[in-house]
Parts: sequence; structure tokens; C-alpha cells
Amino acid sequence: MSAASAELAARVPGAQVKAAFGQSTAHVPLDSWFAAARHVRHELGCAQFDWLGVEDAGRPGAVGQRHAVLLHVLRPGSGDGVLLRTELGPGDALPSVAGLWAGAAWHEREAAEMFGIALDRAAARLLLPEAFSGHPLRKDFVLASRVVRPWPGRLEPGEDGTSAPSRRRTAPPGVPDPSWGPRYEEDTGGGHR
Repeated sequence: MSAASAELAARVPGAQVKAAFGQSTAHVPLDSWFAAARHVRHELGCAQFDWLGVEDAGRPGAVGQRHAVLLHVLRPGSGDGVLLRTELGPGDALPSVAGLWAGAAWHEREAAEMFGIALDRAAARLLLPEAFSGHPLRKDFVLASRVVRPWPGRLEPGEDGTSAPSRRRTAPPGVPDPSWGPRYEEDTGGGHR
């Protein structure tokens, strides 16, 4: 556990530090997110912003946690840093840390646009056109290219009818349910598409 993470756990209410694979992560409740970030910036001296990312931890239609937000910041010149993590439910808004690290504004806008998380501040569109509908990095977002044309890779076990019929069929993220939308018809005349 890094010294910065240990100090954060001792000073921020509800923070829990967990270590895995050589990385310490400070898990903080959503209501302590901004206070933890401010403490890391001003008290621990982590003035160098590294990245802010989002993990879609939800399943379509599931109740409870939907997204995990991670923030990684460093003490300049030391290599010692802190990885903060909080969880958002479907109706929760993420408190912005862009006032503490200017570089976080771009990452927060990307997270709002690509994952559909709400921010506690207004944020303009960043990457997608205004007319775009949906959030492309969510697990429940259907990729249009996989609807128009079938996946060209190998068949999953059970799809060809010869192997593992009892195995639950799983599809990669973005592959729609077979009943969704129009389907590409197989060309039986020997031609290629």
C-alpha cells in the first residue's frame, strides 16, 4: 500500500484501501468523492493528474451499481500516487474534480458522453455529434455494424448444433440478440459480400 493511500484511508470518512496486483486503490463512497479528491490534491500533494476512467459494471436491466469511476493522480517527481474509486448508481451524478485538476474536465466529458453518467456540472458534447443517440461504451449499446453483417469470426460452441448444446450461449459486447432488427441473408450463390 502506498503511503499516500494509507494516509487517505485514515483521513477520509468511509475510505477503504485495498491492494491487488501491486496497486493500492482507495474506495470512497460517492458522497466523499470530492472531499477525498481535494484531500489528495491539497494535503497529499498529488498535483499531477494522470487519468479518469469509467467501468461499466452493470448488466442491462440490473438494479444497483451501474458504473465504477476511477481517478489516478501522482505526486510530481516521486512516482507515488493514489487511485481513487467510487461507484455510481443509475440516478447518481458524479461530483466534478475539474476544479482541482484541469485535465479532468476532458475525461469527465468523455465519461458523460460515452457511458451516459451524469455530472454535477453542465458539460458540452465532446466527441459525438448532437444527433447521435446512445452511449457507445456501455455494455447494452448495440453496434449497428454487427446487426447489418454477421460476426465473421468462428462460431461459438453450440451455434453450429454439434458441440456443447448445454453451454449457455454468450455473445461479445455489442452483438445484438438474434431477434433484434433486420438480418443479413447468407449468399448461397458462391459470391462474396
